[in-house]
Amino acid sequence: MKSTLGIASRRGFLTGLGIGGLAAAAPAWAAGSVKLPLPGGPDERALTTAFPGKGEMILQRTRPPLLETPFEVFDEGVFTPNDRFYVRWHWANIPAAVDANTYRLKVHGHVHKDLSLSLDDLARLPRFEIAAVNQCSGNSRGLFEPRVAGAQWANGSMGNARWAGVRLKDVLDKAGVKAGAVQVRFNGLDEPVVDGAPDFKKSLDLDHAQDGEVMLAYAMNGEQLPLLNGFPLRLVVPGWYSTYWVKMLSDIEVLDKPDENYWMKIAYRIPDVPGANIKPGQTGFKTVPINRMVPRSFVTNMRDGAKVAAGSPVAIRGLALGGDCGVKAVDFSGDGGATWSPAELGMDEGKYSFRRFTGSLPALAAGAHAVKVRCTNANGLVQPMDPVWNAAGFMQNGVETVSFQVA
Repeated sequence: MKSTLGIASRRGFLTGLGIGGLAAAAPAWAAGSVKLPLPGGPDERALTTAFPGKGEMILQRTRPPLLETPFEVFDEGVFTPNDRFYVRWHWANIPAAVDANTYRLKVHGHVHKDLSLSLDDLARLPRFEIAAVNQCSGNSRGLFEPRVAGAQWANGSMGNARWAGVRLKDVLDKAGVKAGAVQVRFNGLDEPVVDGAPDFKKSLDLDHAQDGEVMLAYAMNGEQLPLLNGFPLRLVVPGWYSTYWVKMLSDIEVLDKPDENYWMKIAYRIPDVPGANIKPGQTGFKTVPINRMVPRSFVTNMRDGAKVAAGSPVAIRGLALGGDCGVKAVDFSGDGGATWSPAELGMDEGKYSFRRFTGSLPALAAGAHAVKVRCTNANGLVQPMDPVWNAAGFMQNGVETVSFQVA
């Protein structure tokens, strides 16, 4: 078979990129270390180049692989290189290779016609592209105080890409959704590692699934999807947290009743009051499945402790995202938030994409200083000054502060 998607179809090639190669590469895990700004510690993490299709990454966990993008990568451009794009899996039982010749996507459930689609079948549908940030629900969890359980990410479990593939709506239309359908459930090729553990599945309401933006991606940033980022096909849900972006997508099931599997009913739940600041130990509040992203902004050209020369303006450069809509404005402050100045926004790559911003503080006196940045999205939602605490460590989006020394 000659894949019209430009996706490798030779098993030998895929095995060479596969996760099965990790054991032989294990010594390369010790490629140095980095200190992350985690107030609850421990803050030192190994750097690794051992994972297939990846350059130097911050190693958060080996099984399942959790790889964080070093933050300096985000200063290189609006789009995150594929080989530095973060990795997050729920289960360690991940195929070491996927053969594009035999791969099939199953579509079934409350539909008029069950489908078994090859990659070439998908390529015959209209091509769709969109720029969108993929962000882990727990991005920046390690910054919460008091500390919460879970992967202690800094700000690097996110990335932005141009995704290419087909609209989910076109696939569902091909199967023919029956009257009475309410949700669409997605499953991938990864599997639980112990008997009885819940298979990772996520669902979207039918109207969301059919909105023409949710898509099945077979390429990112003009290249084949890396194996660790979901080859050969992943769900892309623009504006929503990456828990819904199912990797190695293999099964789409249309449901005629709400999904009550573990990953919808129990896990990845947030307070049903937007922005609710839950106190440690607090219980009894209503929850809903996590959903839309919220606005964030980051200074990318300076890290805490940076040294800046006295007598010159201080350049500020960074990235912002609006969450589930575009970026309206980014403001910065050099006086602790007492006054704010507007940053200049860079090119608009689409409402779900990162957007570059730049600004400048005046020449400052010698000593300790700090800059704060905040994003306002197109819906008027503004980043809160302080993080909104919750026991799961989800949706961190407090205003970022970078401290620096002028000398």
